[in-house]
Amino acid sequence: MHISNGIIDGPVAAVFAALALAALTVCVLRGRRDLDDRLAPMAGLVAAFIFAVQMLNFPIFTAGVSGHLLGGALAAMLVGPWVGALCVAVVLVVQALIFGDGGVAMLGLNITNMALLGTAAAYALIALLLRVLPRTRAGLAVTAFVAAMLSVVVASQGFVLQYWLGGTTDLGGNLAGLAGTMAGVHLLIGIGEGLITATTVLTVAKVRPDLVYALRSLRTPAVPAVPVAGGVR
Repeated sequence: MHISNGIIDGPVAAVFAALALAALTVCVLRGRRDLDDRLAPMAGLVAAFIFAVQMLNFPIFTAGVSGHLLGGALAAMLVGPWVGALCVAVVLVVQALIFGDGGVAMLGLNITNMALLGTAAAYALIALLLRVLPRTRAGLAVTAFVAAMLSVVVASQGFVLQYWLGGTTDLGGNLAGLAGTMAGVHLLIGIGEGLITATTVLTVAKVRPDLVYALRSLRTPAVPAVPVAGGVR
């Protein structure tokens, strides 16, 4: 999922770098409203967890193609969309500058796709599903799984748009074929991400439901946002 240097031309990369910087500035301003004694340490734990799980690679097909988890849905569920996007962005910056994972010149593209698009798509799905599904363990698990799986596919299509605007490397086939390949591969990755996200969120909700941002913030009149003591039932 990381874009290496040279795959997208400089002008397009610069535009998305400016877009990413502006969006992250908004995330900082909005995220400061959410930060409290409960959310601040959770944000650090979420960033560390995302960094760790992104080391897990999923082999796709037999040609050596692989991908890794993004973590946008997990971050959105636990710390919200604004702080969640910042958590993923910090991980991407560290990976690019220290580990060479993704080109430094392409950092704006990668942040746009994984930290911004992925997290935004995940939280939109979370907001929808938590309002139509019951606040049970099954409902929370389905919400986390679907949001994680589809957010990965959305993020992959961000790359397709960027490649259409300024691709410099021949990836074979036409744009529709590239979009289909990216969607198919990342749908499989998304299944793995969905399982890990659902398991992690359910574990946190069982022990400390008050630490799950989505349960606290996405309220419906008929159902309390935070389950009763003892976890989600």
